[in-house]
Amino acid sequence: MSEIALEGRKGFYASFQYVTLIGGQLLAILVVVILQQILTDSQLHEWGWRIPFAMGAALAIVALWLRRQLDETSQKEVRALKEAGSFKGLWRNRKAFLMVLGFTAGGSLSFYTFTTYMQKYLVNTTGMHANVASVIMTAALFVFMLIQPLIGALSDKIGRRTSMLIFGGMSALCTVPILTALQHVSSPYAAFALVMLAMVIVSFYTSISGILKAEMFPAQVRALGVGLSYAVANALFGGSAEYVALSLKSWGSETTFFWYVTIMGALAFIVSLMLHRKGKGIRL
Repeated sequence: MSEIALEGRKGFYASFQYVTLIGGQLLAILVVVILQQILTDSQLHEWGWRIPFAMGAALAIVALWLRRQLDETSQKEVRALKEAGSFKGLWRNRKAFLMVLGFTAGGSLSFYTFTTYMQKYLVNTTGMHANVASVIMTAALFVFMLIQPLIGALSDKIGRRTSMLIFGGMSALCTVPILTALQHVSSPYAAFALVMLAMVIVSFYTSISGILKAEMFPAQVRALGVGLSYAVANALFGGSAEYVALSLKSWGSETTFFWYVTIMGALAFIVSLMLHRKGKGIRL
């Protein structure tokens, strides 16, 4: 969508990548909420937990079939280039690769902290009932999904660099206060407000994540450059967020995780300072 979007609207259209991703998370937590309402705790622990996995497996087959129906969209001229999709070509763009690694590490860690891990945090640390935490996260994810196009459109006005600086700076400044405040809230409404504040900050990354990374690589190495850097950073930092958080909590050092997320947000800010000032990078 971002490649075919009109100039000046790329941020808006690219934001729908995370609309669909967040939509998937929203559907997942809705399944959990529904199961919590119709099954007892013992039923959930005995066999009910398998239902979401079975649904996911069925949908994966559908997704695989849909992917096989898609045509290759890259230009023949680009695919014919000697360095197209090669590590040699990627090496020539190593600065862009490392920069994407840097801000994806901070962005994906914050994203998974406040979307995937947050429900467990509200239960284990804040002390809320699992059903209440699920409702809070369902509402928060719904609003989070809706604001992606708005902040994506804003990036078309203020630039991708400015959006990333807002994300990195606010993530570094606000993560510890937000997570600390969530430790002590008792009102579901206050918890929702704090989670939403974090999600608004993260939106300055998620809404432009796809287009920003694509703009940093030439066409012949774009798929490899974006795909590999995103996969590595997302697996190491985003995918491990919950494991790291729960491990530190079990060791009696939960606040260390707060500072870990803060430091990675600061890294994203520093890397974003090196982005092209107009945030245009390579034209798609």
